[in-house]
Amino acid sequence: MTGTPSPDRRRPRRRAARTAAAVALALAGTLSLAAAPASSAATRPAADPLARYHHQHLRWQSCLLGPGDATGKELDQTGAQCADVTVPLDYARPDGRTLTVAISRIRGTDTAHRAGALLLNSGGPGGQTLGDPPFVRRAMREVAARYDVVGVDPRFVGRSTPLDCHWPTGSMIRGAGTGRAGFDREVRFAADLARRCRAHAGDLLPHSGTRNTARDMDIVRAALGERRISYLGYSYGSYLGQVYATMFPGRVDRVVLDGVIDPARYSPRLLRGAEEANGHALRDWADWAAAHHAARGLGRTRDAVLATVETARSAAARTPLRVGGYRVDDHVLPVLVLNGLSQDNPTAYGDLADAVRDLRRAAEGRAVTPSPWLASALEFTLTGHESAYGSAQTSILCGDVPAPRDPETYWRDLRRAGNGDRLFAPVTNNINPCAFWDPPRERPTTVRADLPALLVNATGDPRTVYPCARAVRRDWPSSRLVTLRDADQHAVYGVYGSPCADAAVNAYLATGRLPATDVSCPRPTR
Repeated sequence: MTGTPSPDRRRPRRRAARTAAAVALALAGTLSLAAAPASSAATRPAADPLARYHHQHLRWQSCLLGPGDATGKELDQTGAQCADVTVPLDYARPDGRTLTVAISRIRGTDTAHRAGALLLNSGGPGGQTLGDPPFVRRAMREVAARYDVVGVDPRFVGRSTPLDCHWPTGSMIRGAGTGRAGFDREVRFAADLARRCRAHAGDLLPHSGTRNTARDMDIVRAALGERRISYLGYSYGSYLGQVYATMFPGRVDRVVLDGVIDPARYSPRLLRGAEEANGHALRDWADWAAAHHAARGLGRTRDAVLATVETARSAAARTPLRVGGYRVDDHVLPVLVLNGLSQDNPTAYGDLADAVRDLRRAAEGRAVTPSPWLASALEFTLTGHESAYGSAQTSILCGDVPAPRDPETYWRDLRRAGNGDRLFAPVTNNINPCAFWDPPRERPTTVRADLPALLVNATGDPRTVYPCARAVRRDWPSSRLVTLRDADQHAVYGVYGSPCADAAVNAYLATGRLPATDVSCPRPTR
């Protein structure tokens, strides 16, 4: 998770929004979905309170919702089918209100060597995963035939039962702006987003969170008829995988976590600490833009390109920039730049360069029609077009781990960051709606330390930063780490085009054996 949506692994770039940016209720043994123990040798085991969910019959059908449904069309063309899985809203009251969790599946064809089901999560949190099986199967190459590849839209996401707070934005993430007055505006903005969620989705908010998503995953496992599942999770999906494997240790087979979140750092303020990695990614992008000055016109040197970014930022701090029908101030402009720095490839670099060019022109007072990527980013950030995405993402983060409630905590962090980083630190240290949320119903999960998983991370990942992957590898002696060197890339397997990293993952999926040692992969020549 990055605070901003994760990249679409089916295409080189997702729309701008999708590239970029948490009183315990003890749900005891029977609600962990493990078998309930007998109270004594003379009594029968307790009845499974979730039996009707575990043994439900799934109705598989076309994934196509209509002529404009590109995701459903691609799924149908690749042989996928879709179904709705029924789960309880509240696992403490399994006989009460229910939700649907939408899933897709492409069946494996090599039944003689079947390895089981591979469940997917694309991150976010709040990212839709139902459409991902075709892309994952392409990345898996010949090993795909041995798996049923299953995409799952988690509760409140995508085609599953929705949670929508009717926000005027698709993201809670903003920069703190300039001075105390700017920060105070952000306090009011964050409080208003939280108020809208209580008003429009107050009945659902207590039941959002990663532990309930993990419980839903186990319902999916059982409904598919699988004793164990394998799992591939990107970004926030790496944390979900850790929680699932901790809650249901007997239910997992092969686990791949790409873009690794350190559970010790997981919180609604997860972006804190990512300033250095984003600064590095920005400088690498500036080198590329300088080398393409003839086409992009941002400056002939790294420093000249960075100065162009700063010119736009400082202008937005004085007076909001007019970009098409939008007004871009210093609360929004840093988020646009942050969103442009999750993918290390010429297409992503070009999109950000075009956006910075448009912002510079707006700073000069010129009329601007935003480039496609920037137009998409502005629509996401400054309209309610994707309110459901931001609502679900925020409800999961706020429902997992409590955030500091005193605005002065955030103000002190912002002042401590000082003026050395006027672009990223005001975003990563800013207040968000979780400061105004009700406390989570459960304690955060204490993730097991013996998870046998294959970890994958790029050294320059600006979202799930590499030191977190190193920390998880150190804490889990039974894991192995595949490192993509010298790439500012978020999400590697099947996304970046590293033959080394892809081969390491596929070998593990094929055999179930982790590499003997950690794997170091060079940046491919492009």
